[in-house]
Amino acid sequence: MIEVRHLSKTYGSVTAVDDISFRVAHGEILGFLGPNGAGKTTTMRILTGYIPPTEGEVIVAGFNVFDEPIEAKRRTGYLPETPPLYPEMTVREFLTFVAQINNIARADRRRRVITAMERTWVTDMADRHCATLSKGYRQRVGLAQAILHNPEVLILDEPTAGLDPKQIIETRELIKELAGDHTIILSTHILPEVSQTCQRVVIISRGHVVAENTPENLTALGQGVTTVRLRFDTQDMTAATTLASIPGVLRVTTVEQRNSVTTMDVETERDHDLRRDLARTIVSNGWGLLELRSMQMSLEDVFLHLTTEEQDEGSIILDESSQPEQLHHKKHAAELDNE
Repeated sequence: MIEVRHLSKTYGSVTAVDDISFRVAHGEILGFLGPNGAGKTTTMRILTGYIPPTEGEVIVAGFNVFDEPIEAKRRTGYLPETPPLYPEMTVREFLTFVAQINNIARADRRRRVITAMERTWVTDMADRHCATLSKGYRQRVGLAQAILHNPEVLILDEPTAGLDPKQIIETRELIKELAGDHTIILSTHILPEVSQTCQRVVIISRGHVVAENTPENLTALGQGVTTVRLRFDTQDMTAATTLASIPGVLRVTTVEQRNSVTTMDVETERDHDLRRDLARTIVSNGWGLLELRSMQMSLEDVFLHLTTEEQDEGSIILDESSQPEQLHHKKHAAELDNE
């Protein structure tokens, strides 16, 4: 439904986006993540035909965004980070205007506007001028205009920015409801939102795609090793050395020591479950076992790891058909994105 092929964008000597490729299947929600200055906004502007690429192409619903821009845009709904509302119009007038420029039949406009307002919870503001709306309401009106013409593709840049917790949950449910009939690219800085909403994630850093996978597989891949958190009661100063001597243990780190209670993180080879061995060692040495649990990397941990580490080691790229162990690296150079 959306195909991005070898996309690059340069501004003079600065490379904002450097040879990125990915695809989004019909009905899928793709989370598009990246730190500030990564090339994320530039990419989304290219996808919507707002700016042209320097190289590469974008296919939306079967149409090349730059060879057939009108057809591609007819099938695209776009919510930019700052919704472009007309301050002198009421919410109802603005959405009616959007319906007109999207060539929605006159007989159907009123119904479409009412439906869009109801789905985005702005009906109570229908006759309020856009200039007087709070940030949260402006965001919801922006989402209403994006879905008004029932596009095949939705590109949403920070759709929950400025919303309160209840509105965030409602918007998240709306986005999940739209999936299936619509193909969605969701850009957000709220990583738990991605885990709960998106089927796949693309992470971009310094203009390059550094990871592409499901949220579940990304956390598994980012782990690399299995970490077990131990808390036990002992005065034995050789506890760390004893645990480190267990076959399969890679590293033992003391997290906290308070009175006689010690907290340690034990890293083991991935796919080697040493919890029984660790428990047996603690009990056989007469230490009081208070806690033993596996530690899971969150998507936030993976994101920070991929976007802050030096990029010499390459990108974690995994296609949809691969399993977590089928990991391969793609070397890449880093260029500054000056968005």
